[in-house]
Amino acid sequence: MKKLSHYDSAGSARMVDVSAKTETRRVARAQAFVRIRPAVLKKLPQNPKGNPLEIARIAGIAAAKRTSDLIPLCHPLMLSHADVDVTIEKKGVRIVATAVTTAKTGVEMEALTAAAVAALTVYDMTKALDKSIEITDVYLLEKTGGKSGDYRRV
Repeated sequence: MKKLSHYDSAGSARMVDVSAKTETRRVARAQAFVRIRPAVLKKLPQNPKGNPLEIARIAGIAAAKRTSDLIPLCHPLMLSHADVDVTIEKKGVRIVATAVTTAKTGVEMEALTAAAVAALTVYDMTKALDKSIEITDVYLLEKTGGKSGDYRRV
């Protein structure tokens, strides 16, 4: 089994030293799904709090930029690009977040954080209409760059 790099030899949590790594272009995409009843989906355009999909998109981008403030051992990264696509589907809202940087460490956590926060924002903006909304399927879709190479979820 591969040794986890966020623990030292005594088992204590630590921030990984990436100073010897080479900077490469890194891209990650992650997704989340917000399961919403069809009747509630139809009411999204009339939401009294505003357009929940646009607010969620902006919240996700802001979250990507603040990931290291939320996840204790994440390195602060200067993002070159962050974007969140929010799409209404038959059973809810699909969120796909992208994060891009040129750095010594990857942007998977930034993409995942963006997707999760965007999903939480959709919930926050629609909870008055339905408390049974579910956030599901938060996962990494793909990542490129870095020593470990490319990954694509199949």
